[in-house]
Amino acid sequence: MIYCVEDDREIRDLVVYALHSSGFEAKGFENGDELFSAIQDKLPRLILLDIMLHGEDGVTILKKLKSRSSTAHVPVIMASAKGTEFDKISCLDLGADDYLAKPFGIMEMVSRIRAVLRRTQNDTLSKVYSNGELELDPIAHTVFASKRSIDLTLKEFEILRLLISNLGKVFTREQLLDRIWGIHYTGETRTVDVHIGTLRSKLADCADYIQTVRGVGYRMEVK
Repeated sequence: MIYCVEDDREIRDLVVYALHSSGFEAKGFENGDELFSAIQDKLPRLILLDIMLHGEDGVTILKKLKSRSSTAHVPVIMASAKGTEFDKISCLDLGADDYLAKPFGIMEMVSRIRAVLRRTQNDTLSKVYSNGELELDPIAHTVFASKRSIDLTLKEFEILRLLISNLGKVFTREQLLDRIWGIHYTGETRTVDVHIGTLRSKLADCADYIQTVRGVGYRMEVK
């Protein structure tokens, strides 16, 4: 099920119709209240969320979605006529999986949705990952290092989850940008290095679990 939050009824109905025609189940909602009410009954596979909504805007709704353990893992694609680089990066940094600038084509929208689902649908969210003194619970959205609770940002958590779920596997900076920030992110790979640095500082005694593979990228060592 895909949820579309869009206050323009014509656009909302067109998106839902296009998704149905492409083989997806879909429902449309006018605002965040309707969205969160529907989420109480059924979690969607993905949310297409417009930024410029009447009342609570899409960015505020995104923050709420990503702050709740029950919805933090649900992929979100933001959509807005505001298509500046700052808007895109801001949404991606807040946890959005992709960004569509209006007006967008229906085929492009469907393609983006399928790409995001491919990236995210294979995650085993119910599994608690552990390596040495490090433990990560995707459902509870918690991390413990040497039995001490660690407070991570969304991007830091996603990086750690990717590394701990692929022990010993090397990820290039470009792959990390693709998997964590989204395939359409156009920022510098330096962003990855900065996030790895802050993640290591928070992990303290477990910081050396994340190894730098010189000239390539990063991996988590098996402990």
